[in-house]
Amino acid sequence: MHKLLALAVAAGAVLLLALGLTTPASSTPAGPPPGDTVVEVTGDRANGFEIHFYDGTALFPPTDSEARAECGEYDTRVARVRCRTEVRTWYRDLGDLKQALDWAHTSG
Repeated sequence: MHKLLALAVAAGAVLLLALGLTTPASSTPAGPPPGDTVVEVTGDRANGFEIHFYDGTALFPPTDSEARAECGEYDTRVARVRCRTEVRTWYRDLGDLKQALDWAHTSG
């Protein structure tokens, strides 16, 4: 689930940049982005997403239904509900990130 949080943070950062909000300027010279910078998201929640990073690596999270099915394996109701909520949030954010990246690539 740490990757879920990292992806949610990345999605938020991309959305802020896409909306024209910037972070304070850094004193370091401009250069290539960190290798773990998300550069493209393809797919959808039903068929599965592909998350591509600047360094050439990629993640292929399970489909929405597969991820929710895994949540059903938790022992307590609270854990199952928490897992399903995280899955819904993660896939919603991946959709938003995909849309923001598509917009950024066509605008730039």
